[in-house]
Order: sequence, then C-alpha cells, then structure tokens
Amino acid sequence: MSDLRKIIIDGQEIECDPAMTLIQACEQAGIEIPRFCYHERLSIAGNCRMCLVEVVGGPPKPAASCAMQVRDLRPGPEGQPPVVKTNSPMVKKAREGVMEFLLINHPLDCPICDQGGECDLQDQAMAYGVDFSRYREPKRAVDNMDLGPLVGTAMTRCISCTRCVRFITEVAGMPELGQTGRGEDAEITSYLGQTLESEMQGNIVDLCPVGALTSKPYSFTARPWELTKTESVDVMDALGSNIRVDTKGREVMRILPRNHDGVNEEWISDKTRYVWDGLRRQRLDRPYIRQDGKLRPASWAEALAATATAVAGAGKLAGLVGDLAPVEAAYALKQLVEAKGGSVECRVDGSKLPAGNRSAYVGTARIEDIDTAEAIMLIGTNPRTEAPVLNARIRKAWAAGANVGVIGPKVDLTYDYAHLGTGPDTITELLGRDHSAVGEKPSIIILGQGALTRADGAAVLAGAMALAESTKSGLLVLHSAASRVGALDAGCTTEGGIEAALDGADVVWNLGADEIEIAKGPFVIYQGSHGDRGAHRADVILPAAAYTEEQGLFVNTEGRPQLALRASFPPGEAKENWAILRAVSGEMGSALPFDSLAQLRRALVAEVPHLGGIDQVAENAWQPLEAGQMSSEPFANAVPDFYLTNPIARASALMAELSAAAHARATSRIAAE
Repeated sequence: MSDLRKIIIDGQEIECDPAMTLIQACEQAGIEIPRFCYHERLSIAGNCRMCLVEVVGGPPKPAASCAMQVRDLRPGPEGQPPVVKTNSPMVKKAREGVMEFLLINHPLDCPICDQGGECDLQDQAMAYGVDFSRYREPKRAVDNMDLGPLVGTAMTRCISCTRCVRFITEVAGMPELGQTGRGEDAEITSYLGQTLESEMQGNIVDLCPVGALTSKPYSFTARPWELTKTESVDVMDALGSNIRVDTKGREVMRILPRNHDGVNEEWISDKTRYVWDGLRRQRLDRPYIRQDGKLRPASWAEALAATATAVAGAGKLAGLVGDLAPVEAAYALKQLVEAKGGSVECRVDGSKLPAGNRSAYVGTARIEDIDTAEAIMLIGTNPRTEAPVLNARIRKAWAAGANVGVIGPKVDLTYDYAHLGTGPDTITELLGRDHSAVGEKPSIIILGQGALTRADGAAVLAGAMALAESTKSGLLVLHSAASRVGALDAGCTTEGGIEAALDGADVVWNLGADEIEIAKGPFVIYQGSHGDRGAHRADVILPAAAYTEEQGLFVNTEGRPQLALRASFPPGEAKENWAILRAVSGEMGSALPFDSLAQLRRALVAEVPHLGGIDQVAENAWQPLEAGQMSSEPFANAVPDFYLTNPIARASALMAELSAAAHARATSRIAAE
C-alpha cells in the first residue's frame, strides 16, 4: 500500500490513491463538497466552480476540487502531508460568490418549479448562499427547446453545468445536445433543434441539478414529499435494473433508478422509466368467462369453479409462463400443472435453451465483467434494443479501449464495432482460427435470443460455448424476458420445447404469455394483468397483479436473484399471482402445500437453493454442449420494436407515441435519396 498518499483535510489525516481528485478524497474523509457540474460517472468539466476548496501553501486563491488530483498537491516545507481546507473563510466567501453569480439570472420559479423539493440549487442556495442579491439588472431569458414527449425544458433555469451534454454524448453515445454561444449568450441546445432519439434520454432529468430538464409525463402531478417510495426491480428487460417506484395513493406516479454498480450503475432505459402509464390502462380488474363466444364479467367463485372444472377434466394440460411472471408464480403453476400430469414451458419464444444446464442458459460471466473486458463479441443480439443500459456499459468498455465484434445484422449500437458476419457460418470460421492472443486478455461473448430462437438455436449455442472455451472468454446469455432465467431455474421446461408442450393439449393455463398465438381448439385459462393478446384468446380470465403490485423474485440475465417489492395494490378484484394458483388448487380439492408467500418461498429455495441468495451471482459449472449442424441463414433481431415488447408497454400511450416516432424516423427519406 506504499503508493497511497497522506493528505490532511480539515485537520483529519487520511491516506488515498494519488489519482483521486480532491472532491473524491473529501468524500472518502466523510466531508461533503457542494457541486453542480461534477458527476462521478461523467467526464470532468470543472465549470460550475461550486466545489472550491483552499489548498494551504498553494496559490492564494481557491482551487476547484473536482479538477485537481491528490498527486498535484505539494507537501509542506519539511515534507509534511499537504493540507486542504473545506470550511475556511476563503472557501466560504468563494462559495457565496459563486452562488450569487449563479442566481443573477436564475428565475424565482421555486413555488411553481417541478423540481422544487429535489433541486440541488435550492438546497445549496440555502446552505451556501446569502439572503440578498446586489444585482438589479434585468435577468436573461432563453427560449425553451422541444426535446420530445419525455423531457420537459425550462431553459431560463439552466446553469450550464453541461451534465446533460456529457451524459448524452459519453454514456448514451448519441451526441444530440451541445452548448452554443459564450458568456450570457451561452445556451444548451439540441442538434438542429431536433427532438432526442436516445433510448436513455430520461436520465438527463435525474442529472439536471436545477429545474431546466424535467419529466414531461410526471410534471405537476405530485410533489416529492407526497410520494411513497418503494425499492424494486425492473421487468421491462432481463437486465434487472434496480428502480424506485414512487406512488401517490394507489397510483404509480413515476419510476426512478437506484444505484447498483453490478447491474445498472445508476441509469435506466426510457421504457423502464416511463412505462408506468401502461399500469393504469387496459387493466383486467375482474374475472371473465367466455359464454356464447363472448367474454362476460363473472365473480371469483364462478371463475375458480370454471377453471377447476376445466383443469380436472383436461386430457392433456399445458402451462405457459409469460415474460413478466415472478419465480414464485412460475413455481406454483409448475406444482399445480404437474400434479395433474401436465407439462409447463417458459421458453414461449421458442428459444433452444437447455434445461438444467445453467452455464448454457445463463453463462459464466457477470454484467460487471464487461467493464474490464478488452474484447467483446456480440452474437445474434442488438443490445441497444434488448437492454439499452447494458449497451451503454459495452460503450463504456469500448471507450476505455475494448474491441467489439458483431455477428448478426448491421445496426447502430452507438459505438464502433468490427462486423464479422451475419450468420452462424462466421462462428464455424472463427472456431477454426488460433485464439491464443485473445485468451491472454479478459474477454466476453454475449449471446442474444436472435441466435437462439431459430431452428438451429441449440447448435448455435453449442458453437458459441465452444468459441468461449477456445478464446477463454466469459459467456453471457442476454435474455429478452425478465422471468425467463427464474422460470428455467425453477424447472418450468418440457422436453421438446413450446411445440411439444402445446401439441395435443386440450387445456392451456396461460400465465401472462402474451407474445404467443395459441391456435383454436384448446380451452385457455389466462392469468395476467392486461387485456392483451392472451386475454383475447382466453375462455376464462383470472385478473392478476402487475410487477409493482406484488412481491416477487426475478432472476436477471446473469443469474442474480433480486426482489421486487409491492409499491401499490392491484386494481378492482385482481389478486396476486401465487394466491390465484393456490385458490384454484383448493377449489380442485388438491390444495398446493403453502398458505402464504413465505411458505411458498421456503419450498422454492429448498428445491433451488441459489434463489435464496438475494443479489448474489452463483458460480455456474461449465457444461459444454454437443456440436450440431448450423444453417447459413443470417441472424435476425429478437426485439423488432424496443417500445412495445410486453402488455404493459403496449397499454402505454407514451410508448405508442415513442414507437411511432421511431418508426417515422426509420422510414423517412433523407435529402440524398
């Protein structure tokens, strides 16, 4: 530890890495430094000057602590550790001066500003400002930009911290914002006045330290102190981003990211953030039974009786686990269906993932391994539409010098990559090469569902695993459904996949599987939260809770079990998923062996022990697959429309608007055409 440097901050001696900036060293010492432009995940701008500190023995003026490293400090005359003061009269005067300058042109909007109560400028003006202003000149005003339906603007409030510019350029990889002009004419503006296209643009609302950028859909609907805050997990993709769900009464008002360095850092995609309006629309809030070809409202007693009669009389019973089902519901469905001699299947998209082999359906790499990888191979996946936050992480690795190779369709991934080929024949060719040079550096192969949902998916998976073995790479299977890994862990699979499960079934229990068409013939029991494709095909509808309305386990794409907590209650007569399954089993006279979610979870963890390790990624023993015959057909993207991938998103008016705008951009002709 000899490379650590000693430094004295406010009389407290600490040891820290010389590469640290002073603001980080102060944080390590537990001293808070005010800041507006500095953010630990963005490049250093050093333009707000709020983080000024006094360096004893240095120049006779305060120094910006975000832009000065510990190694830049000079020791005392006799070799004593450098001394930094964060609360001296010089610092106090400097901070008051900076705050006074920031407030010269700032409008007095606080009572009507949507950021009120969560505004860094408001908090720091109270802590470091003065109660008067010496300036009587007219304030400058700036026209607002139209950035689209997600981000609202009040640019007169902007203090030019450039956080939004740095995020959209560096993290999102879409340089759509910039600053023009100098002095009082300086303005943050979008490129050619266009609206934003990035799938992660909502994060600039969180980053903005004032009320210049606000959430358009949430604006003026609630104040932060009225909201009940619940920590949960996102299910819009399989990344398992950590989120906070804010509710007012029974309504979800907004969704914000939570920091988790191993999963989503502190970013979330726009679908995760803004899908909450879909939780209010198209909801199933009472049971229905199909009578004379039409669905009619029914009581729970009627619906349970009809379901129990159908299941009891089933010749062949099939259970389907949808993309948003928690592990507990999948496990309870498996218990109920298999007790009646039926089979359950969770791979409803037809992916050829092998049951029981966790190294094949999860892989051996963690999401955070991307950060240190020097070579990244993407096979049959477009992470920008399948998991935008993961794509931003790959971009971060690329910016740090990693080489990215892609086998699949050519798409814009926000970073440069070597396009190696479009289909499995490229994998065959790569397997014949010498990979000793790659094997000496950290590398990762990310395999998407576009490569696994084909007829030769099992052979492609075997080829990718063989390639991972020969290059000594980690393997990460990127799923597109939040429930898939958990349901595979719980054993919700049928030999022969979805076709075998549905073949000859006369009763199908559909647990929220809306991405599949069930042919005419079988009696369908649909258990889900929204009136989507599954409900239209149903003979009995059992209304269930959405992901914000019940507790549930979800296992993300790297195999990390995480807990989604209940933020609100299901609408109308809708019930929790596991409780519906338990009630039906009781109606059939063969009750499932649990009466509470805790009992169900105990049984589940006893059968699948690693599900008890919340937020822990289990090690998966490597089990290579036998090579098979791969076709030469090119890979296709697994997610054709990022904004409309599940019933909650399809019920959202905002997601429909974003989808239409993305489609219009993709099909609009440009001048050269």
